[in-house]
Amino acid sequence: MSEKPGAGLRFAIVGAGMAGILAAIKLKQRGEAFTVFEKTDRIGGTWRENRYPGLTCDVPAHAYTYSFEPYPEWQAYYATGPEIQTYFEMVVDKYGVRPAIRFGAEVSGIDWDDGQAEWTVTLATGERAVFDVVICASGVLHHPRMPEIPGLDSFAGPAFHTARWDDAAPIDGANVGLIGCGSTGVQIVTAIAARVNSLVHFQRSPQWIMPVPYFTYSEEERAAFRADPALIDAIRFSDEYIGNVRRFTDAITDIDGPQMKMIEDYCLQNLENSVRDPVLREKLRPNYRAACKRLIYSWSYYDAVQNPAVSVETGRIAAVEPGGVRMADGTFHPLDTLVLATGFQADRFIRPAGVTGAGGLTLDAFWARRPTAHYAITLPGFPNFFMLNGPTGPVGNFSLIDIAERQWDYIDQLVDVLRRGEGRAVAPTVAAHADYEERRIAAAKTTIFGSGCTSWYLDAEGVPASWPWSYDAFDDAMRQPKFEEYAVLA
Repeated sequence: MSEKPGAGLRFAIVGAGMAGILAAIKLKQRGEAFTVFEKTDRIGGTWRENRYPGLTCDVPAHAYTYSFEPYPEWQAYYATGPEIQTYFEMVVDKYGVRPAIRFGAEVSGIDWDDGQAEWTVTLATGERAVFDVVICASGVLHHPRMPEIPGLDSFAGPAFHTARWDDAAPIDGANVGLIGCGSTGVQIVTAIAARVNSLVHFQRSPQWIMPVPYFTYSEEERAAFRADPALIDAIRFSDEYIGNVRRFTDAITDIDGPQMKMIEDYCLQNLENSVRDPVLREKLRPNYRAACKRLIYSWSYYDAVQNPAVSVETGRIAAVEPGGVRMADGTFHPLDTLVLATGFQADRFIRPAGVTGAGGLTLDAFWARRPTAHYAITLPGFPNFFMLNGPTGPVGNFSLIDIAERQWDYIDQLVDVLRRGEGRAVAPTVAAHADYEERRIAAAKTTIFGSGCTSWYLDAEGVPASWPWSYDAFDDAMRQPKFEEYAVLA
């Protein structure tokens, strides 16, 4: 693996998804020595893992790119999963970072040596290598959450999580059950409603559906994007996108303010105006505040769910049987295929890899109560360990590429302390992080995420595990670390 080149730093990047690719490009541009460890055989992260019908990013395509690599080839205002995967593959090759990626290299352990002030990265094969800095870019939504339903293993047909899509499973002309109504469930309904014989959409609770525009780009428009990147910037920085991001974060932090009222009114108008059957309309009416769960952006779900082949089931599931799903009221839904759109274990991050920091402190021990990181990036007791899109970061309907780029600017300034030789290691102080967490938790409880619904945004104690302030506040925080909150090991 890596040899330390002179006085240069050695970087390990864990994960070759969006954030890992970003880190690799930034380090290559600086001439740094780095290795990317990717547990699978391809780059792409969530866009590699997920291949379900209808997979689409709900951020406008031209806003879901690296700032330094606009992409004129998007086919529509919102990009599909395969298109996004193609974009990342192109970027990896254009910026020449593929040779630095080790595929099939699952990280099982990361251990800090107090005496040497360096990390040992251990792979599942037992192979080890030493690095000065670890960039954790393992992502958030990559460990599927399987529902605890009696009899699930007894189902006679294919039953699978959406992140493990079974291409051989009967869909066309089949009787399909779909459990879950987050973005994934909504997208699958819109994609397969016209293909099935019947589709039962099992919903624990209905969603707030925000209507959004959808249109394709013509070849003439794509040619114009190629010729004039300013046309792309006009979309990326438009009020329709950036303005909506700011309005959204204002709404979730001021839950009784005008922005939240606007969101709720707009979504309710969409429900009232789009769903004709009053019985179905009431089944689809949410009983919690908008954006308490992740707001759903869709231009076609209400049309798809009114297809005669689709039925919505809001009752409690009693059990899965070999031939279908039995409800608590005794109703039986015969099914050929059962699809589980039941989300992910959002508290795992780099785990199950074991991480041991200074003085033998393990990540599991540090996160025993809840996953946390100082400004979503650094951890006291874990020197030279930096997370992209780590715990307590911003979540919502905006581009995580943008979030990761801002985080990288913050990380790069901390690494500069090491580059300048001012110390061998840097980490936030325990006191500084405790103060951050106290302020964050108090603020998080007042956001819309803490208003009473259940969602993957909540930790085990029901505290929203997210950035509780505005988009602009995050931007300000990422401009420069508060160096007085960090300890430097000489």
